[in-house]
Amino acid sequence: MARVHRISDFFHFFIYFSIFSCCLLNLASANRELDESNWRDILEGEWMVEFYAPWCPACSALAPTWRDLSARAGKQALAMRAASVDVTKSPGLSGRFVVTALPTIFHVIDGEFRQYKGPRDVDSMLSFVQQKRWQQTEPVPSWKGPDSLQMGLVAQFFKLSQALRSVHNMLMESYGLPTWGSYLIFAVATIFIGALLGLLLVCLIDVLYPPRRKDFVPAAHAGAQGHAGNKSDSEQEELINEDLVDDAPSGADSDAEKNSPSDSSSEESTGAGPGSGAAGGDARAPEVRKRRARKAD
Repeated sequence: MARVHRISDFFHFFIYFSIFSCCLLNLASANRELDESNWRDILEGEWMVEFYAPWCPACSALAPTWRDLSARAGKQALAMRAASVDVTKSPGLSGRFVVTALPTIFHVIDGEFRQYKGPRDVDSMLSFVQQKRWQQTEPVPSWKGPDSLQMGLVAQFFKLSQALRSVHNMLMESYGLPTWGSYLIFAVATIFIGALLGLLLVCLIDVLYPPRRKDFVPAAHAGAQGHAGNKSDSEQEELINEDLVDDAPSGADSDAEKNSPSDSSSEESTGAGPGSGAAGGDARAPEVRKRRARKAD
């Protein structure tokens, strides 16, 4: 009976020790998997985040190093924690962080994002955190930050593209459509949706900014207005011509000027000469400008 009791105690001790070891192992390797629901947890504290894909050979080669980084960070009681993102499961996060190559590593501290481009061994990454070498790297601009509004829209576009890719694969695999048939369906759907959105946009603009209506003017009324305008212009021209007066106030001076020898000689010269026609005389005649006398007030 005593032996049975000892075996039972040993068995209980082994169970408790295994549970305690698992808890310590989980605390030591705090490699957290991030997705669309919990990625905002990295906005507080210090993190090293890896973006990977299961089909990526370089990501598979980095996986043991990343687990070792998590374990050593836990043993050294660093405030830094490690996390990873599977881009095949969370395509929106790859859009938020503008991940263009795999694997990609980001250092995050208190909401500031910096891309880590140093050596990918454990010692280099730990020294990057412990010696605060991240201060030598410029952070991601605020307008390009993963928590900004515009990057949220980019994340939605990445989700949409992943959904369309899934539909494309379903049409080809489940329904046996050729590639060009799937592309044709997407093209028709795109044209229809674009036309519908354009119609809605035009209606919205008409509601917000209605067009101004111009008053209709009959043709007879428009012609009368034009005649009145022409008449006023002719009257103004006549008034201007009447203002052109000669400097001589008396009529005697004007008669003397008309009968002056220069004028008579010029008239005789124009009229004289055999064979001289009216055209030739007009060509040689000097231009004489007469001014109208000022009318009495």
